[in-house]
Amino acid sequence: MVSKQAKRILAVVAMALVAVTLAGCSTSAVDANSTGIWDRYVIYNAAQFIKWLSGFFGGSYGMGIILFTIIIRIVIFPLSAISMKNMTKQSEIAPKLKALQQQYKSKDQETQEKLMKETRKLYADEDVHPMMSFLPVLVQMPFLFALYQAIYRTDSLKAGTFLWMQLGKPDPLYITMILAAIFTGLTSYMSMLAQPERNSMSMIMTFGMPIFIFVMALALPSAVTIYWVVTNAFSLVQQLLLQNPFKLRREREAKAQAERDREKALRKAKKRALGKR
Repeated sequence: MVSKQAKRILAVVAMALVAVTLAGCSTSAVDANSTGIWDRYVIYNAAQFIKWLSGFFGGSYGMGIILFTIIIRIVIFPLSAISMKNMTKQSEIAPKLKALQQQYKSKDQETQEKLMKETRKLYADEDVHPMMSFLPVLVQMPFLFALYQAIYRTDSLKAGTFLWMQLGKPDPLYITMILAAIFTGLTSYMSMLAQPERNSMSMIMTFGMPIFIFVMALALPSAVTIYWVVTNAFSLVQQLLLQNPFKLRREREAKAQAERDREKALRKAKKRALGKR
């Protein structure tokens, strides 16, 4: 079975690939006269919303995109909190899941069906929902699509500038690409540290993900890489608040120590009881 961390990273990879695929979508300009639900009501209104947000910063479209991203992350924060709580539960039952996989390691159909049944039962008993980890990523995808096309299909946004960048073109200094990769790597690394058990696959994907994001960003407009920088920085702070790996490790160590102390006390009690006979 693919690890939880690997599934999460694969979901992000899928989002990045779809973003790149958008380059092949329609590039015709959108305006108030555009037709169709996607063009008129999603792309056009997304562009207008970014422009409106930019008005709070003297018409800076880059700041409008940053505020747009922060608003999105605040809106989905409750869902992200539920997802991360679910991920923590998943990590805690990982040893039990591993024991089940060892118990039903035979590859015949009957054994595998028993494994799936027992796995579902374990998830139900522990109130774990495996697909919940994907929801924050999936919810973000329409916003990312809308942002991408709003930039490419609105002339004023496409020609807009922010700092050293033209929003409709890749960052010529690669700074936002590097920052997106760094924040992606830090978030993935913190998520990996939060797991009680780590394997080589999750480590390879964790350290390979920043490289992947950097390469993908080379083909994307700087507006999208700005979105990635902000959303991944937000994710890092969220990770430290809701799933702090250092706090989780201290709690696990304290729990393990308490269990060892309990077993030691039981052994002493049994020894005293035997000595009195």
